[in-house]
Amino acid sequence: MSETALADQECEACTSEDEPLTAGEYDQYLDELRDDVWEVVDDHHLDGTYEFKDFRDALEFTYEVGELAEEEWHHPDLHLSWGEVRVEMWTHKIDGLHKTDFVMAARMDRIHEDYEPEE
Repeated sequence: MSETALADQECEACTSEDEPLTAGEYDQYLDELRDDVWEVVDDHHLDGTYEFKDFRDALEFTYEVGELAEEEWHHPDLHLSWGEVRVEMWTHKIDGLHKTDFVMAARMDRIHEDYEPEE
């Protein structure tokens, strides 16, 4: 793995020739994500839930993630509710996980640092 933080790496587009990552391949990336937020489901997609102190912060986070998704042209499914945003993400072109999914998740973790809920 590179010395560069996952969130600082490029979101590389995949091709339809690429294969989805296997558990052995994605584990190294998963280790760099917040383990209280992210999990891999069915070796197919990332599922994460972020908590917020109120609806406004959850909405603002959703907007920031939407801007990131547009910049990188990599769009997660976002589920907004009071005090919570759930994220589902995978690379549709290969119907599975790609390194880019983990880079995006790491960037979302970084964005969320500004919204840490009060205890």
